[in-house]
Amino acid sequence: MWWGGRGRSFNIPPQKEPEMGHLRPKSMQVSRMEEPRSPQTSSCPALRCLPGEKILAWAPGVRRGLEPELPGTLMCTNLRVLFCPQGWQVRQDSVLNSDYDFSLSNIGRLEAVNGPGRPQILRPGSLLKFIPDEILIHGRDFRLLRVGFGDGGLEPLAFRVAMAIVQARKQNSQAQHYEGMILSKAYCGLGSNEPPVPLLETPEDWEAERRRHGARGWRVSTVNERFDVSTSLPQYFWVPRRTLDSEVRKAFSHFHQGRGPRLSWHHPGGSDLLRSGGFYEASDPNREDIRAVELLLQAGHSDIVLVDTVDELPTLADIQLAHLRLRALCLPDAAVAEEKWLSALEGTRWLDHVRSCLRKASDISVLVTSRVRSVVLQEQGDRDLNSLLSSLVQLLSDPGARTLHGFQTIVQREWVASGHPFLTRLGGSGGSEEAPVFLLFLDCLWQLLHQFPSEFEFSEFFLLALHDSVRVPDTPTFLRDTPWERRKQNGQFSSYTQVYTPGSPQAPPVGDLVPRPLTVWDWGLRYSHQQILQFYNPCYEPHHCSDICSPREQPTSVTPGPPRSIFLFSRGTLTPLNQLCPWRDGFSSLMSSSRWLPRHNASSDSLADQEWGLPPHWGASPLPPGLLLPGFLGPQIRLWRRCYLRGRPEVQRGLSAPTISGLLDELALLQGLLRTWASRPSSRDHMKTKDPDTPLSPSR
Repeated sequence: MWWGGRGRSFNIPPQKEPEMGHLRPKSMQVSRMEEPRSPQTSSCPALRCLPGEKILAWAPGVRRGLEPELPGTLMCTNLRVLFCPQGWQVRQDSVLNSDYDFSLSNIGRLEAVNGPGRPQILRPGSLLKFIPDEILIHGRDFRLLRVGFGDGGLEPLAFRVAMAIVQARKQNSQAQHYEGMILSKAYCGLGSNEPPVPLLETPEDWEAERRRHGARGWRVSTVNERFDVSTSLPQYFWVPRRTLDSEVRKAFSHFHQGRGPRLSWHHPGGSDLLRSGGFYEASDPNREDIRAVELLLQAGHSDIVLVDTVDELPTLADIQLAHLRLRALCLPDAAVAEEKWLSALEGTRWLDHVRSCLRKASDISVLVTSRVRSVVLQEQGDRDLNSLLSSLVQLLSDPGARTLHGFQTIVQREWVASGHPFLTRLGGSGGSEEAPVFLLFLDCLWQLLHQFPSEFEFSEFFLLALHDSVRVPDTPTFLRDTPWERRKQNGQFSSYTQVYTPGSPQAPPVGDLVPRPLTVWDWGLRYSHQQILQFYNPCYEPHHCSDICSPREQPTSVTPGPPRSIFLFSRGTLTPLNQLCPWRDGFSSLMSSSRWLPRHNASSDSLADQEWGLPPHWGASPLPPGLLLPGFLGPQIRLWRRCYLRGRPEVQRGLSAPTISGLLDELALLQGLLRTWASRPSSRDHMKTKDPDTPLSPSR
């Protein structure tokens, strides 16, 4: 295989597939080896550098870990820190996401150890006070890299590498990304069998998605094509067909950051799920603006449910604090006694937050699927919990969303295109607005995958790859806060306004020679075919979406009248409202933050446990097929061990293997243990004294 580099090319021998259980992406492009200008005596090890990458320092002859030790070379570049085991360049792929590779933005804490004393925490710009025996790199993705130098004249190299890492972290910006990551072909995704993920950057993409959802009462609006309505909204979105763009512009001006109500998902049964920001309390709309707001929220339905998204869910500060506590607890060197570990896990509140999100999403799914209505998710900023709940509701209600392509489309539409601030929430700057909301969503999805293993086409390893992708700055997908910033970074702004008419022919396909920026969905450039096969769930049982429910959409030719019933859903309770707009009859005086009404008494049961909790005049509505109602009580919510405890090999042993050969290896290991135990003279007598629940007990 030939790889193109900066200035020259060289031949790379064929690589073996990575070991079982690790998803190590392939290198994008190989550049010429940059010779470091340091006085190190040993020759620089072979490394397939990324475009723009320079080796700053390296230390050969070091060891990784303690038991067992793994000899190799520690290297520091201007983009990452990596440990290269002996023979790594011959038998391994590039390891951007492996156990041995840390991008600088992924390093959460760097420690230097010398003897039994307290380790020195090396922050950007700090000075190392001694020559370290060991360096501990704590990843923000729950990994730990421990590298020991020991004896043998490595003291100067240890000091030099440690200071190189400190200096590189100081110069590294949280927004820095790998250069040159541009595709030379139109698409490189999961393979020829999977369609490309729509990036939703053109009106044609939005129109195709609208038709796929069957949303006949909606159209694609171009009112934000120049980002002059809101820079955090996409250029295009769905609004009711009978609403003019001029009305949309006026109505959106009364919502926080210009994020007015718009369609998030159309249920095949006829209901519409909308999302919206909070009202500007000081705004004073005229009668025409109020009418436009009502038309957007009503969306052609006679029944409207306004959902207080923030209610019952954790704040951004709560999510950030729980994630920091969880990461500190799951590190291999966590100073928590084994008998107190479970209580410490409960004290992090992370699983409580997962439970509350699943509970809320389950209740909203019932509201969407039980009757034709407009369900509006309202959050003050409309960029965090609205994205999380909207995505979960679609995954619970729509079997098509549980396919690999369907899920990637949801993430692209509800998170990336809708302006979730990935860089602010996951940037690692330690700011007050940092909170891993997207990682909380992935944990919620893992719970669903664990409870319904045959309902999802993708596997846990796909979720792990997506979890780790937010820490690797190789694509702009998770490196910007708004669609406007991504378009500006990619230089894709046009000097004219494109006029789009529904039903017009699509733009010509992008040719193979037209470059486009790399996205996180281009797995084929970073992972091998064998690794991508692990993304698919072998237990998946596909459903026929046509059997889920028959369309009951309201006729689009009928002009909707005033809503018949308006309800506020808050704390598990539906409260009737007299009106829809908060500016009438002094309703704005009752508003606080993004809430429509003051909080009501909390309910101990969900809607699913209260016979749907719906008003009597709505009538009975059977549970639609394909709807998932997860459990969220006690042990039903579990710790994602393969993700959070990946730094502990002893815990990972025994988890389900990703391949058939891996399962055979684990089976052979267990059979060997059984033979060893059975060969002991007093094995049966010894086992009688064991706990009867011991997994390897002969009685079982």
